[in-house]
Amino acid sequence: MALFPSEAWLKEYVDLINSSKEYEEAAATWEGDLCYVFEAEPDKGVPTDVRAWIDLWHGKCRGYKFDLPAEEGDASKFIIRAPYSRWKQVINKELDPIKGMMQGKLKLKGDLPTIVRYVKAANELVNLAGHVPTEFVDEQS
Repeated sequence: MALFPSEAWLKEYVDLINSSKEYEEAAATWEGDLCYVFEAEPDKGVPTDVRAWIDLWHGKCRGYKFDLPAEEGDASKFIIRAPYSRWKQVINKELDPIKGMMQGKLKLKGDLPTIVRYVKAANELVNLAGHVPTEFVDEQS
């Protein structure tokens, strides 16, 4: 069981992305990196913002970095940021990420029409995140 957020969780997520035929097909023409920003919620065990970067290219993840500096993460083609507890809702499939972006619950920096054009790929990324055996930092005993 991987702790979220952590590099171990991100690695398991990337492994699932790279083994997913569904994602490969949905993102066959996607080109661009993505940075997830898990915003600090000290009362939930996330004392500072954490950035997870993935390099997505034609249905595969070519690389990833965890907890990279803000200036590096903020240079990504797409950045999706939200408080830790909002990401927890996304991973638990309690919040659809596209609806979350439209409602301002997840903040997107990048071209929204591109994200919308690849909605099937975006949904598959979320689906895969929900398949990572996850222990949330605020639920540790």
